[in-house]
Amino acid sequence: MPKISVEVPRELLEDLDEHVGKDGKFVNRSEAVRASVRKTLDILDEVDARHGRLDDDE
Repeated sequence: MPKISVEVPRELLEDLDEHVGKDGKFVNRSEAVRASVRKTLDILDEVDARHGRLDDDE
């Protein structure tokens, strides 16, 4: 799996960390970020579909 590096504002990272760990929804930051990216891309696909901007093969 390719790795990427991103800069994240501290307040966003602190908010993310509230959802990670033993009592959180995600086991680690990477899982949380991947889930967020997937959800965001799904939402963008839905918006594009409503506006007729998706290719027929998608």
